[in-house]
Amino acid sequence: MAKALEDLVIPQIPDRPAGNGILFEPTHRRVRVLLGGITVADSRAVMLMLENKRLAIYYFPVKDVRVELLVPTTYSSNHPGKGQASFFSVKVGDRVAEKAAWRYLEPERADLKDYVAFYWDKMDTWFEEDDEVFVHPRDPYHRVDVLNSSRHVKIVVGGEVVAETTRPRLLFETGLPTRYYIPKLDVRLDLLTATNTTTRCPYKGKASYWSVKVNGKEFTDIVWGYPAPIPECPKIENLLSFYDEKVDAVYVDGELQPKPVTPWS
Repeated sequence: MAKALEDLVIPQIPDRPAGNGILFEPTHRRVRVLLGGITVADSRAVMLMLENKRLAIYYFPVKDVRVELLVPTTYSSNHPGKGQASFFSVKVGDRVAEKAAWRYLEPERADLKDYVAFYWDKMDTWFEEDDEVFVHPRDPYHRVDVLNSSRHVKIVVGGEVVAETTRPRLLFETGLPTRYYIPKLDVRLDLLTATNTTTRCPYKGKASYWSVKVNGKEFTDIVWGYPAPIPECPKIENLLSFYDEKVDAVYVDGELQPKPVTPWS
C-alpha cells in the first residue's frame, strides 16, 4: 500500500531551522475538517507542524475535535522527536475512516500533548476559513512566484519542437525546478490530446493534462495547465507547461537545460 503524503520523506522540501528540524507554531486561520458531511474538527487555534523533508500537518486542540467520533485502534508508531503516536479511526454513521487520526498521549515534547491530527486524504473535505483547500496545508514558508519573461524557451519531444516562445511566464516554487508556462499560440496544439487526468495543488488549483503524440509515439500526461487557477496565482491561467523531466530537451536562450530530478522524474 502506498504511503500517505504525510508519511513521505520529500527531498525537495527544505530543512527547517529548528534544532531537531520540527517547527510547531500557531496559524491564525480557522480550520475545519469534515467526513460524511459532519464536521469532525473545527478550530481557531490550530497548530501547524513543519518538519524536515515532510509536508505541513495541522494539529487540532482536542477540545475542538468531536472525540466521540474517534475509535481507538491497536496501531501505534514511534516518531523520533515526537514520541509514540496512538491511532484512531473516525466513525461517522456508517462511514469509517480507518486509522485516520493520531495523538501523542505521552509526547517527547510537551507542546504536542492534547492535540489531534488527521490524514488529509482519509477525510472528505478541508476548509481554511471558508475556502476549501486541497492535498495538504499551505506552508507559510513556501513561495510561488510567477514572472513575465522574454527568455527564448524551446521544448523538444520525440525529436520535434513542440513549443517555442519568447514570452513565457516563469513559475518559481520553493524546492522545485523552474516551470515554463507557455501561451497556447506558441505550442503545437495539433500534437496535443487532452486526457481525463486532473490533479490539485494547494498553491495553484486544479490542473488539466494533455498527452503529446509525435511520429506515432505517445507521451502521456507530460503537459499541464490551470484553466482556472486559484485567485492567488492568476498569471498562469490557460498557459501550458511541460514536464522538463519527461521531454527530450528544454532549451532556454539556446542553452540545453539539465533534467531536474523530482518526484515526477
